[in-house]
Amino acid sequence: MPPKQKKITSANNKRGAIANLLGLSILLGVSYPLDLMPYAALSLFLQFTVFFLHGLPYRSEKFYDISGSATHFALVFTSVTADESQVRTRRQMFLAMCSVVWMTRLGTFLYLRVLRDGKDERFDPVKPHALRFAAFWTVQAVWVFLIQLPVLLLNNMDDTTAEQPIGTTSDYYGLVEIILIITWFVGFTIEYIADTAKMDFRNKPENRHKYLTDGIWSVCRHPNYFGEILMWTCMAGVTTVAAIEHQKWYLLSAWLSPAFTAFLLFKVTGIPLVGKAGMKRWGDDPVYRHYIDNTSLIVPWRPAPAFDATKIE
Repeated sequence: MPPKQKKITSANNKRGAIANLLGLSILLGVSYPLDLMPYAALSLFLQFTVFFLHGLPYRSEKFYDISGSATHFALVFTSVTADESQVRTRRQMFLAMCSVVWMTRLGTFLYLRVLRDGKDERFDPVKPHALRFAAFWTVQAVWVFLIQLPVLLLNNMDDTTAEQPIGTTSDYYGLVEIILIITWFVGFTIEYIADTAKMDFRNKPENRHKYLTDGIWSVCRHPNYFGEILMWTCMAGVTTVAAIEHQKWYLLSAWLSPAFTAFLLFKVTGIPLVGKAGMKRWGDDPVYRHYIDNTSLIVPWRPAPAFDATKIE
């Protein structure tokens, strides 16, 4: 092996080892004090089953997204059915249902996108390096576990005392929950519209080298990410209502879900990668730069003013 290639391989192995160790530490550090270790173990087991059976032997990410959806479903299903003697409240079942609806739509969308594109270019530099490639599956196990914390925490407790008679203080919390539920559907709708619009745009051959700035994409540059964060914020909000009712403050750990989602999208896999790719392809296009400079990053706001070509020097 040439010295340069050997150095690259060594660097990737080190980064992979660190990422895997960090991911495992997060899973253990969060799941153990919250009594959720079986769910963390299940998440890790399912991810690495797919990795060792297909991902590593074929150096393929084909089933990466669909395995994430399957792991989401496994955790939610297990949390609802683990204790057959426990009566589930409408609040517990609603969170579980929202999670299943979300994972089914997003997982299908991501899988169809990989089938259309043939591959996910993000994996190209890491697939030759086993430890670095494995880190992606470890991170996904962490992501699935952390993002499902509102569902896991709420279904891992007896919530039956929350359904109190009319006229008690639970009426107020019911109103708060209704607002959170409506807002969740708003977030889901925003993400669905944004993803569908982008897929329809990219499915047209004439748009292959173009960028989308119409419709919902005119009011912010990442409306799908806004919808994603909004949904999990509402889920954590519902769990917070349960924390207040039951005086079980460990349930506030549910806020790790939207926090970790925002961290990934703002700092790791979302906005940084999309922004870098966009600037590489269209950074010299003044119309694209006008869109980037005058459109809200993630919160829907007013569209950018019409581009004035006369101002180009």
